[in-house]
Amino acid sequence: MTRQRRRLWLALALIGLPLAALSLWALVDNPRLYVTTLLNGLTLASLYFIVASGFTLVFGLMRNLNLAHGSLYLLGAYVGWMVGEHTGSWLLAVAAGFVSAALVGLALQLLVFRQMQGQDLRQTLVTIGISIVLADLMLWIWGAEIYTFDPPPWIYGSTTLPLVEKFPTYRLAVLLGAVGIGLALWSFLNRTRVGMMIRAGVDDRAMLAAAGVNVQLVFALTFAIGAGLAGLAGVVGGSALSVSPGEDTRYLLASLVVVIVGGMGSVVGAAIGALLIGLAEQFGLAYAPTYSVVFTFVIMVLTLAFKPRGILGQAA
Repeated sequence: MTRQRRRLWLALALIGLPLAALSLWALVDNPRLYVTTLLNGLTLASLYFIVASGFTLVFGLMRNLNLAHGSLYLLGAYVGWMVGEHTGSWLLAVAAGFVSAALVGLALQLLVFRQMQGQDLRQTLVTIGISIVLADLMLWIWGAEIYTFDPPPWIYGSTTLPLVEKFPTYRLAVLLGAVGIGLALWSFLNRTRVGMMIRAGVDDRAMLAAAGVNVQLVFALTFAIGAGLAGLAGVVGGSALSVSPGEDTRYLLASLVVVIVGGMGSVVGAAIGALLIGLAEQFGLAYAPTYSVVFTFVIMVLTLAFKPRGILGQAA
């Protein structure tokens, strides 16, 4: 066993054993609060994963630093809300959120990122400016009101669970939906020809183009899918929580932390990162509200200290 691996196992033991002891104490002391907080953490982690899965495609895999990703989340939420209000269909709202964000993401890829490939600083500055402009435009169009979605009737209401008694059915559906999206995305990247093209294009774009593949088209479609997932998450998150100005910044930061902790370019890593961050936030709010904000940064610092590329990150 190498020295680095021994250090990693030692760190896991030093962190995991106290956490296990505290979890056991909390479960014995107030089992209902503990299980409710656990389910809320899993729900929040599911939402973070759906947003971060798109960010994983764009930033982690394609190395495009899109700091307007949170704006795509909020845009999809607003457009989905409008469609849902006019049609009364939640499924159409989800589709509208996905398509609107995907189209804006496609425009960003064609007009911005294609002209700045490999220029991280320029991408950062330009997309920060775009996110500010989009935030102001959305504030002008939709105002500062808080909007909410009504969950579809077939998952409306509550489900009886042990200890918790009743838990919103929609939140359980979000959890299952996130698992489905994760499996579909992993299969797309690792089991399909297009997914193999994407990974090959990141490693050696010139060689892939020499093989007759339209690399620009593949990357544009990938960027659109990643942006669309952010818009889809906006409708899903608006149904579970709410839609309001400022959510774009919140979910952009969450996506960055999830990808950094999980490892760039890894769907499984994004799932692990989202799980850690979501649980840390909810348990912090329930048991240590004064210091709840600190827990996320502690996780990120410890990850970077022992695994600088993230939990499942690979060398670029």
